[in-house]
Amino acid sequence: MTFPVIGVVGGGQLARMMAPAAVAMGFEIRVLAENETVSAVTAIPRAPVGDYTDLDTLRRFASGVDVLTFDHEHVPAAHLEALQSEGVNLHPGPKALIHAQDKLVMRSAVQRLGLPNPRWATAAGVDDVVDFGNSAGWPVVLKTPRGGYDGKGVKVLADAGEAAAAADWFDDGALLVEEKVPFTHELSALVARSPSGEARAWPVVQSIQVNGVCDEVLAPAPDLGDAVSAAARAAALRIADELDVTGVMAVEMFETPGSGEGFMINELAMRPHNSGHWTIDGSNTSQFEQHLRAVLDLPLGTTNLNGGAAVMKNFLGGANDDLYSAYPAAMSEDPGAKVHSYGKSVRPGRKIGHINVVGQSGAELTTLRKRARRVADIISNGRQATQENP
Repeated sequence: MTFPVIGVVGGGQLARMMAPAAVAMGFEIRVLAENETVSAVTAIPRAPVGDYTDLDTLRRFASGVDVLTFDHEHVPAAHLEALQSEGVNLHPGPKALIHAQDKLVMRSAVQRLGLPNPRWATAAGVDDVVDFGNSAGWPVVLKTPRGGYDGKGVKVLADAGEAAAAADWFDDGALLVEEKVPFTHELSALVARSPSGEARAWPVVQSIQVNGVCDEVLAPAPDLGDAVSAAARAAALRIADELDVTGVMAVEMFETPGSGEGFMINELAMRPHNSGHWTIDGSNTSQFEQHLRAVLDLPLGTTNLNGGAAVMKNFLGGANDDLYSAYPAAMSEDPGAKVHSYGKSVRPGRKIGHINVVGQSGAELTTLRKRARRVADIISNGRQATQENP
């Protein structure tokens, strides 16, 4: 009996969290790691180190796998086109992935599909930013089209003076400028689609950002009207279908009550996503299992919640350098909380793991958040958490 071999470009925590799902289903997973210390290396036996920006390295890695997928979106598009032309089974393919690699391409696609989009423009220099700000209203948001994540590559400009001070941002070419959307919450609509066109969506969630980094995810998004939730899921599924996305995709959104559909699309990620980590314990099918099913064109799993609500809380590097030393206290504090550590060394502010807690109803959400925060704080700081309100 032959089971498929799945190659993952990139050795971060997303690749690491694909491993348990692959093992459970009997698949072999291999990772092209950036170096010997990245997160996935200790969890996946076959993790050769190589440069994902080198085409020959990618060719060698792809030669031994049945399907090639990704932990991140940074592989050069030209390399992906070359691999696909040589018969490598890529998911997602380069024509889809470019919409997650380049925010200008993404904004154009969302506009073409007629989905809720902030006002935006391509800015070749400071004058374009000033013209846009004077027309759309200040402040505006300036973004690098490629490479930004966790708040990097994003600058909020209050006026023309701040725009002029950002002139060096244009050294590498045109940028995206868009209106600063007034929103109440940040949302994420997570979907998966297979090459044969089957697609499924999880409940829309609320993500809470701190300093540009995802801090908590609440599933399903509390107090989000049924109509807005349905429209957001439908928009994500349409994007996946129209752009021929394969695998998991997260559509990050702004909740904008009283305007249009009640949301606007912010960014796309074509891979498992931080806003979907709750699915490991909170959904019948985790995003990692679903991603593997999708890229292998297997039937997709159901996406219902295991209960009525789930909370994911990231924990960052803090005062505690020895994470395992805090496990007894953390697990004693809350035997129902699930700890997911990424095998990373501790640095202040570095994302090194997350906590999942699942409840039977949405009414428990406040309690679930307190539980997740307490456990995360014990691990990060090696002490009992404070009892602050969420």
